[in-house]
Amino acid sequence: MGIAGFGKTELRYDMFDFVRNAAEAKRLVKCEGIYHRGQELAWDGKDILAMLIEKHGGIHVAPEKKEALKRVFAIILWGELAAWKVSAQLADGLVPLEAKMAATGQAFDEARHFYVMHDYLLHLGYVPERLDRAPQALLDLVLDTDNLAYKLLGMQLMIETLALTVFQTVRETEVEPVLCELMRYYERDEARHVGLGMQYLPSLIQRMSKREVHQLITFQVRLLAWALWELKVLAPDFAILGIDPREVIDRGRKKQLAALYEAFNALGWAWQADRNYPAAVLKSIVEFTFPTDASRKDKRRMFANAWEVFWNKDEIHTATEFAVHDGHRIRTARGVEV
Repeated sequence: MGIAGFGKTELRYDMFDFVRNAAEAKRLVKCEGIYHRGQELAWDGKDILAMLIEKHGGIHVAPEKKEALKRVFAIILWGELAAWKVSAQLADGLVPLEAKMAATGQAFDEARHFYVMHDYLLHLGYVPERLDRAPQALLDLVLDTDNLAYKLLGMQLMIETLALTVFQTVRETEVEPVLCELMRYYERDEARHVGLGMQYLPSLIQRMSKREVHQLITFQVRLLAWALWELKVLAPDFAILGIDPREVIDRGRKKQLAALYEAFNALGWAWQADRNYPAAVLKSIVEFTFPTDASRKDKRRMFANAWEVFWNKDEIHTATEFAVHDGHRIRTARGVEV
């Protein structure tokens, strides 16, 4: 604590001293761009929700799907609050100006996501309640850690990519017109948020020892395990909505791999999915927890599939995984369609 202007201060006068090479400087410029792009694409949540409800003549969802929809998006609601808190923590904890700006922009977006989803769920008759254990544990892992690298990996590269997957998959079901059109707005924001993790996580990793990198990977595996449990809890609701949980898992893994590949590639590492053996084990576990129709009837095929996915490399499409989210047409708070 400083006294009369002397001693320690919370003002980081070294915030401009952290760039160590041209590659890092380039990534920080992209972080600054994330902030400014967010300002350009900001949308008025109250206005957009009211507009969509009027456009579609109210919220219309089949009675047999209503409760399932509420359960899935109740998790999204609290996930948005967690993302809001984590992005605010990052905005405070990250030192370089450009990274701090990007995190601040995300906090602004997440606040909007939270109140809009709350207002939407009120129309469905949702009463806020505590989450199930798995999603609660998943969010708490990221909320409770003081390690900024863990927060970036956990929220921007793991949880945000899973949320993007759910948004896209639900939107494609056309289960409820207002929600499905609203997802276009959420997707554009969340795809931008992933960019902060891809651009700044490498700066944190390159200052880690090998032991610290292994600990980071262990943290990633813990996140994956809770995320898998969460999807298992939601499997009955996904089925009611006409969604195959395996599709959510496969899509989510591709987005996570694309984001992680970009982050590790920025360090010059020849990163490949199958080098992360604990994650490969979890990938094999999927074959037992979410078996295909064929393997469910044939245990030998289930074991064969698990063995195959453990050793096979995932095909990574870094250029296309997030393009589908960036192309949605939205109306900004300035009244401009982009």
